[in-house]
Amino acid sequence: MPASSTATPIRAPRQDNRRVQLLDAAARLFRERGFHATSMRDIAKAVGMLSGSIYYHFDSKEEMLLAVYEEGERRVADAVDAAVALESDPWARLEAASAAHLRVLIAHRDYTQVMIRTLPQEAGAVGPRIRDLRRDYESRFRRLIDDLALPPEIDRHYLRLLLFGALNWSQVWFHSGGDSPETVARRFLDTLRRQLEVPAPRH
Repeated sequence: MPASSTATPIRAPRQDNRRVQLLDAAARLFRERGFHATSMRDIAKAVGMLSGSIYYHFDSKEEMLLAVYEEGERRVADAVDAAVALESDPWARLEAASAAHLRVLIAHRDYTQVMIRTLPQEAGAVGPRIRDLRRDYESRFRRLIDDLALPPEIDRHYLRLLLFGALNWSQVWFHSGGDSPETVARRFLDTLRRQLEVPAPRH
């Protein structure tokens, strides 16, 4: 009869998901109520946590806002970078980036709505960091638009603002069952391209 083992089994360290739950709750409440109308007590209550315990994970509501913004920015930036890496043509790269941007905006509304609505000047001490994150993300589209062959009179800065405005407003008009994010992005870019692309020289 084999001797029974008395060794204590090795357990993997328990993963603490409370921070993730808090971020999800904060993103949802910031989207639904707004940052200033949401309290730390509201967020703690949403995850069944004592109000004081939330400060184990975040020092302040502003720090939590920054974490929500960083997570939203990471999700959309990762999707855009992956989509662009698959294309080489400048217009195809911009279309892929636009489709990925739109797809994540729709799939992760809580986080991305906070990104779109949060103005750095309203975020208190974390405002400068949010401004840097916004500029870092938008620089991707700035580079993509800079790569396009456009007439010299086209202001690329305003073209980027126009495209971002159209994509970000999709949170209002986009609905499931309609055109896919890929179709919407293609039609946006087709419309712009027809008006902006430099015509090929005639021989």
